[in-house]
Amino acid sequence: MTSPKELGSVKLGRTGLHVTRMVFGGGPIGGLFAPVRERTARATLEAAWSAGIRAFDTAPHYGVGLSEQRIGSFLRGLPRDDYVLSTKVGRLLVPTEEDVEGAESFYGTPRARRVSDYSRDGVLASLESSMARLGTDRIDIALVHDPDDHMEQALDEALPALADLRAGGVVGAVGVGMNSSAPLHWFVSRADLDCVLVAGRYTLLDTEAARMLLPECQRRGVAVLAGGVFNSGILADGPGATYDYATAPGEITRRAKRIHARCIRYGVALPAAALHFTLAHPAVTAALVGVRKPTEIISDVSYLHTEVPVALYEDLTAEGLLPPGAVLPGATRPTL
Repeated sequence: MTSPKELGSVKLGRTGLHVTRMVFGGGPIGGLFAPVRERTARATLEAAWSAGIRAFDTAPHYGVGLSEQRIGSFLRGLPRDDYVLSTKVGRLLVPTEEDVEGAESFYGTPRARRVSDYSRDGVLASLESSMARLGTDRIDIALVHDPDDHMEQALDEALPALADLRAGGVVGAVGVGMNSSAPLHWFVSRADLDCVLVAGRYTLLDTEAARMLLPECQRRGVAVLAGGVFNSGILADGPGATYDYATAPGEITRRAKRIHARCIRYGVALPAAALHFTLAHPAVTAALVGVRKPTEIISDVSYLHTEVPVALYEDLTAEGLLPPGAVLPGATRPTL
């Protein structure tokens, strides 16, 4: 068993919250790509807790509420101040009699459909429903979820609604969670955010977020939660796995194979190298990893304790597999 202290706890930007360096991503236990049995989901959450993880991220989108229900059921009865709970707004759940199996890549879910709503009323209704599923009267981190096609409304209505809840103590921190770094930079430069969740855009295969988003977050004291550190599989399972939830393009596969070969040369597991690279950037507060079974979370936590030689990253840079000037693990990491 690993304690939260051993796992590492980091202050979330300018807030009073602290999160473990690894955050439990609740998408997979909501049935992402394949159904997950109740007992498996429970065992996975138990393994995460035993490993010292005390920060949990979920969303109504994940299994149309199933992920929130499972995480809420697990956390119920545990001391509320012992963990940090993150969920999202932007999608309302509406019961339906339609067949929803496989809708938006989730399986084994309740019969409900998602309706995009970034209005003030929609945000308030969404958060109220989430708190009911989670069994809590407060949300530590509330993120506007994937507002790609609703940028102005998210800025003008969703974020002010969350800010009001933050002022009232119902929400601890406010942010935006997206798969693209440019829109997140747009929000960071215009809104009073505590944090952002950027998925898949600061990894061994994609450092796009380092160009503008991460420096801007550093300047403004906005914490960065880095999701998708394995790019949905290719940096965990190796070449042949998915990249950004789809079949990997040829060039990405070739790069992943070259990175994997160098990891083998240094005797380092590919996902360990990927995780340490993402966490080394001074703007990154924590890495969010999505898991569906206990063995996955045990492996992911073990990677945090893996020694990865800086020479590996230096070789990747020399071979053009990392951009010049990239932050390489091995140096002392500034405290945010």
